[in-house]
Amino acid sequence: MPTVHRSGFDTETLFLLWTARETGVLDALTSRAGTADAVAAETEVTPEAAHVVVESLADLGFLERVGDEYEVTNRALGFLAKRDVRSIGRLPHALDVLDAYTALPETMATGRPPELSEESTVNRLGAHAATDEAVVRAGVTAAVRLAPRAERVLNVAGGSGVYAREFVARGFEVTMCDGAEVVEFVAPALEHEDVTLDERSLTTIADGTYDLVFGENLCRSLGVAEIRTLLSTVEDALSPRGAAVFVEPVRGRSSGAVRAATEALATGSGGAYRETQYREWFAEAELERVRVDDVPGTDRQAVGGYKRRVD
Repeated sequence: MPTVHRSGFDTETLFLLWTARETGVLDALTSRAGTADAVAAETEVTPEAAHVVVESLADLGFLERVGDEYEVTNRALGFLAKRDVRSIGRLPHALDVLDAYTALPETMATGRPPELSEESTVNRLGAHAATDEAVVRAGVTAAVRLAPRAERVLNVAGGSGVYAREFVARGFEVTMCDGAEVVEFVAPALEHEDVTLDERSLTTIADGTYDLVFGENLCRSLGVAEIRTLLSTVEDALSPRGAAVFVEPVRGRSSGAVRAATEALATGSGGAYRETQYREWFAEAELERVRVDDVPGTDRQAVGGYKRRVD
């Protein structure tokens, strides 16, 4: 029975698409080649292999027969349309992760992960934008439960903005900060949303006025020293009644922790951390009354702490 990847595609489909991308078959099909024979002529794959791949992609709905040639369908738009974060989907990022996995033996031997492709950031944002709505709602609900009196929200490293939009829909005043490249790319998709985008670092935006600082899958992408720095700066951003909440796969509690750890090993950044570690880091940052709650319907936990009260 095929194993379904979190992208929604089974492992065999992912490997087929990854192989098509690596051999140039996808590029040929999405740019100039309309037949299997044309694909074979444009790439280094054999005619037999080209026929198998092209026919399989058609069977999977990524291509459709139009006359004597094949054309790409909307299902393959993520490999073509890169201008709008909402049109990319999960698949290109899933192939990027698979690319890192195939290099994992060498990475483990050298300690040097493969270089990221030029489109890796865009693909990651596309996958983030395609996060299941129920997962987004569950993460925001968990954060709001930990900070029920919050009014101003700072979404740290908000990526595509799907969580920021959900906070806005619930009536919060929302600022989302991320790197300049990310903000520039997602700005058109958030143009008509009441989200303040800020490409400044958290250090310069930490003005002590936010009631809730929220992050999602952020700590898992950082090393230990980076998390300590992050939490120290978060504390400075919080209002006197503020709370910091990070939705993460917590090792020992989340079924997604092994995947997070493996991806971190393959990409060379981050990891899966235990509840005891989060509690220690929050305490170091003077964030008290730390809670680690399961987020219903997901494989993540909401790790939250409150700014220390000053009597």
